[in-house]
This record gives sequence, structure tokens and C-alpha cells, in this order.
Amino acid sequence: MAITLLVLMWVSVTVYALLAGADFGAGAWDLLSGRTGPGARRRALIEHSIGPVWEANHVWLIFVLVLMWTAFPPLFAAVSSTLYLPLTLVALGLIARGSAFAFRKAVTEVWQQRIFGAAFAFSSLVTPFFLGAIAGGVASGRVPPGIARGNVLTSWLNPTSVLCGTLAVLAGMYLAAVYLTADARRSGQPELAAEFRLRALAAGVVTGLVAAAGLVVVHSDAPRLWAGLSGHALPLVAPSLVALSGAAGVASLALLAVRRYLLVRVTAALAVAAVLWGWGAAQYPHLLAAAPGLTVAQAAAGRATLQATMISAGVGIALLAPSLAWLFLLFQRGKPVSPPASSSTAGR
Repeated sequence: MAITLLVLMWVSVTVYALLAGADFGAGAWDLLSGRTGPGARRRALIEHSIGPVWEANHVWLIFVLVLMWTAFPPLFAAVSSTLYLPLTLVALGLIARGSAFAFRKAVTEVWQQRIFGAAFAFSSLVTPFFLGAIAGGVASGRVPPGIARGNVLTSWLNPTSVLCGTLAVLAGMYLAAVYLTADARRSGQPELAAEFRLRALAAGVVTGLVAAAGLVVVHSDAPRLWAGLSGHALPLVAPSLVALSGAAGVASLALLAVRRYLLVRVTAALAVAAVLWGWGAAQYPHLLAAAPGLTVAQAAAGRATLQATMISAGVGIALLAPSLAWLFLLFQRGKPVSPPASSSTAGR
């Protein structure tokens, strides 16, 4: 049961990375959209794409935290007590981002739109960075078991965390550009599709180069993680997933080059997902790699708790997944609303 819940938790992490990651990336592209007419059209496309689902995507993050707290309480205790600073910054970033996104559409004054727009874009950059820094702290073995056993600063301010935070921002921008390319073409805006296609190509190349250079960082800064990626944890599984990520990334660039916008969504998502699962395979069976380590069996709650959690999670997924799928399907059929005339010079 513990393995089943762990897999379910990691699937939820993956879904959050693919959906919320693209939302964060869209906010970053909002910052780079420009100040005049073309910028307003880009922002209208971004708002239409993420508007219906930007809150729903965070359901997966809440689900992951609750599942970790219930099924693996020692893991939750160690992570939350050591990494409480970046976790707090993530919470503040999510609040600031959501508030700014909502208020920007409600205000009418240009200066107010600019303030809220800047807040939305800035929080869209820093929030995924801190999420990646948290992942880097866990992956590099800087979060030991126990309450507040790790250093509150170096646990997330280290080379691996900076690498993971940077990759989180870049991967989100890459996914967002890929998704927005297809959205623009479907809504009858070929000029925007061409723009985001170029942005997706650029973001994909930069992300790939940073990921490749990051292997050097992991080798020197996180030797246990590197050993797992070399096949010492689950032989051939982690290296195969890393290779799959690279192949999917190359395939995505090729598909973008030939304008296969729908298919590239699949390969781009696969490239990001394979990195997450490669990390999980490299670290298994340890949830925390810092000595003395914390394995799945050691972190799992009691049998009765696991049984109740599995039943609750099963019922919740049965209700949640179809609802979210229907939500995405409904809003994939519409067209972006043209920006109002006053927005063309708002420079949000």
C-alpha cells in the first residue's frame, strides 16, 4: 500500500509540474510580451489559456502535501521543518500570483494594471524557482530525517537547488510556449502561433543546454543522486528515463520545426515527466537520501492509516480527474477574447 500511495503521489507531482509549470511559464512570457498592441494580444491569449484552470491546477499540489502528511508523516515532518523558508516563499508567491492575476482583470487604470501585471509576472518566476530549490535540497541529500535536522539555509541554497530552480523556471516557460503555440493556431491567430513557436524552440534549446550542464553539477554536488542516475539504485531504470527525456526533448524541437503543434505537446510533456521519474528511480527506495536516510518502509504510516488513505484517495481521484478533464476540454474549444482598446497600451 505504501508503494501504491508513493506512486500516486509521484503521478500527482508530475501532473502538477506539467500543468502548473506551464501556468508559471505563461506568467513569465506575460512579462516578456511587450507593452503595446502585439503585447496586448499575447496577454489575451495567455489569459484565455490559463484563466479557467490556474486555480484548479494547484489542487494537485494540495493533494501531494496531504498525501505526504497522511501516508508518510516522517517525510512530511523532515521536509516541512527543514525547508520551511522556501515553502513559505512558495505559499506567498502563489497568493501574490493569484491575487494579481485576478485583480489585473478587474482594475481599469493603466498604472494599476501595470502594478498587478508586474506582481503576476514576478511571482510566476520566483515561485517555480523555490519549488525547484526544494526539490534540489531533497535530491541532493540535504534534508535529513527528523525535526529540523537540516540547515535552514544551505538545505535549499546550494548548487543543486539553484540548478533545479532554474530548470523549473525554464521548463515551465518551454511547456507554456508549446501549449500556447497550439492554442494560438486553434484560435485562428497564425502570427501568434509563429511567435510562440520561435519562443518554444529557444526555450527548449536553452533548457536542454542547462540540463546537460547540470549533470556536472549533480556529479560534484550530489554524489548519491549521481550514483542513482548511473543505475546504482534501480539498474537501467533511471539512466533509461534520463535518456528518454533527452530523446523526447530532441523530438519536440523537431516537431516544432515542422509545425506539428499538437503532437509536440505530448513529447514536451514526456521530456519533463521523464526527468521527474528519473529522479524518483535514482533515489528509490530512499525518500530522503541524507544519512542515515529514510526509506519508504521507514516513512510509511500504520496499516490502518494507509488503508483509509487509499480508500479516500481512490474516491477523490474518481471524482476529481473526470471533472478536471471536462474543464480542460470545455475551455480548449473557445477562442481568446480580443483585448479591449484600452489594454493595448497598458503595458501590464
